Amino acid sequence: MTNHNKPKPVYVDRLPPCNAACPAGQNAQKWLRLVKIDKLREAWEVMMQENPLPATLGRVCYHPCENSCNRYGFDAAVNINAVERFVGDVALGENWSIDVSAESNGKKIMVVGAGPAGLSAAYHLTLKGYQVTVFDARDILGGMMHYGIPSFRLDRKVLDAEIKRIENMGVKFVLNHKVEDILKEKEEGGFDAVFLGLGATKERFANLALEGDKCQIMGATELLDAIEHNQTPDLSGKRVVVYGGGNTAIDAARASIRLQAKKVEIVYRRNREKMPAYDFEVREAAEEGVGLRLLRTISEISNNKITLDVMHLNHEGWPEPTGEHEAIEADVVIMALGLNVDTKVAEKVDGIKLHKDGSIIVDEHMVTGASGIFAGGDVVPYDRSVATAVGHGKKAAKYIDKMLSQDETPEPVKHELAGHDKLHTYYYEKQDRKVRSHIPFEHRKTSFDEVVVGLEEREAIHETERCFSCGNCFECDTCMNVCPVKAIHKVGPGKGYTIDYDVCIRCGLCVKKCPCGAMGLIEE
Repeated sequence: MTNHNKPKPVYVDRLPPCNAACPAGQNAQKWLRLVKIDKLREAWEVMMQENPLPATLGRVCYHPCENSCNRYGFDAAVNINAVERFVGDVALGENWSIDVSAESNGKKIMVVGAGPAGLSAAYHLTLKGYQVTVFDARDILGGMMHYGIPSFRLDRKVLDAEIKRIENMGVKFVLNHKVEDILKEKEEGGFDAVFLGLGATKERFANLALEGDKCQIMGATELLDAIEHNQTPDLSGKRVVVYGGGNTAIDAARASIRLQAKKVEIVYRRNREKMPAYDFEVREAAEEGVGLRLLRTISEISNNKITLDVMHLNHEGWPEPTGEHEAIEADVVIMALGLNVDTKVAEKVDGIKLHKDGSIIVDEHMVTGASGIFAGGDVVPYDRSVATAVGHGKKAAKYIDKMLSQDETPEPVKHELAGHDKLHTYYYEKQDRKVRSHIPFEHRKTSFDEVVVGLEEREAIHETERCFSCGNCFECDTCMNVCPVKAIHKVGPGKGYTIDYDVCIRCGLCVKKCPCGAMGLIEE
């Protein structure tokens, strides 16, 4: 006999934490499942709905999806980023392309900056039927992916091929063209809206006491840019100090090793736990011979003598001087203290407001204070990463389209998060995580070849099999098998189950035993 006074079980569609954590808004769970059943082309097409650069992000994204993976506390997070790279590389190898099925709507969009934000905006707007022109002041497409990420982390053939795919969709690129007057170019070009993906390119330099000229001082991105243009400075046999603790500092130090520097050390003002560089980057640098001098700041450079102030962390975790000093010697000091944005061009536009650090203030739709002008990527005050910039470009494209098409469709309701508390992991077995290998150390020290090697197909599929499918039914039959009154019936592969509520006794056992948290209870 049924008990209609109790809540009834229903199948729900919860938001996987990997999807929720992705700055580009990818449906990682969906494409992992497609890879699992050997539907690689379909998996790639799902990736491309959100992210036009999967092979690139599969190399340079810092995968916050994995940090949020529910498997993280079970054995180890699913290697989502490695699977993304695997699929992206297959797509390049097979020369897969995206068809633009939308008819031209006759509207034109101006994008300033050909970095990840601008490329993403151009891609998504083109898919919606807009005619997009991207202007960039430099001579190579890709922005800081080219000028700020060394080739040993991002193979240039991969990056260039993914950008070429966007260009083949009909996006027009104008290089060596610095936009000086946004409104003038908007009007003269007949553009209906503008997206600013200006990036952050101005090197920060510390205010130091300098004496003599024996020590060469340069910026980290200056070094990486020179390498990109085959204008590499001579560091052979020299002692190099990199000042800073972020990922760019690590990149500059590792590049210096490859340029045959005699000794490379990173000087950073806080301890290792407070260092903003990612663990795997620091570990790879240490393997290549980069040293760390932590809790130190540079106070003076006198010829080849570098004076360091010894620091300690106060109770709030901030560095304070101890009054002690150290002296080291260096031939080259590379400043890696971050980048500022150059928004002089935006200052000329009425309505655009700037943050105290010079970045452009936007609302949740990437809209600036000026009508029809949007902005995203490093030029706005958000986390700075390629994935974040790609997400900003996608979001801006969405709201540019809504503005120009006068679409007033309300935003969809966000699904409940499928947190670890929603899972019942008794169903799953512990499995080793497949990790990407590296080229040999000696090769790494003498070459700018890509360090990390992608997963093989069998390894990528193994990783997809480790996915918990958090919050979404994967038809494991547990609910059907545990039902004491056989009220649950399977409809067919890919079609889920039905519940006969005339038979169901509302015991809730199916909900309690569902491994992936794809069931819940609701009141009648």
